[in-house]
Amino acid sequence: MTVALVRIRLDHAPALLAFERENRAFFAARVPDRGDAYFAEFAARHRELVEAQEAGEIHFHLLVDPAGAVLGRVNLVDVDPVAGTAELGYRLAEAATGRGLATSGVREVARLAREEYGLRRLTAVVSHGNDASRAVLVRAGFGAVGAVTLEDGEPGTAYELDLGGSGGRERSGTSS
Repeated sequence: MTVALVRIRLDHAPALLAFERENRAFFAARVPDRGDAYFAEFAARHRELVEAQEAGEIHFHLLVDPAGAVLGRVNLVDVDPVAGTAELGYRLAEAATGRGLATSGVREVARLAREEYGLRRLTAVVSHGNDASRAVLVRAGFGAVGAVTLEDGEPGTAYELDLGGSGGRERSGTSS
């Protein structure tokens, strides 16, 4: 099956909402739940995200199958074009795990970050115990750079990928 990485558009809202609803429990077992308000206010929030993307403040991408179903998302938030940085986040549908889609999506977004968005460094944070997400980052060339406390108070590890100007280089570090 061919999976395409595409930037979010307004017409993706129904498929993206279906993805989030269908995988809510799966995601909530790994990261803090988005809460009921996220789903109740989805259409307005989606519109705001597309507008923010058009303004260059974020870069949101979907992994979409040939039928238009969303299999995952790979997002760049906190984009700072002056510093050339952004924070990477991603999630994959439970049924799509184990096929390398997250890794290929993260690698492709890193390429876009360097070549299309003019970024030089990506950061990401993974909670301790989320070994699948940690493995995706490592396979995509990110290196651990230190311990962090996540918004929900849980311990995590910060990762970084130096995109440089030469196709991205791994920054080495140690996991805490």
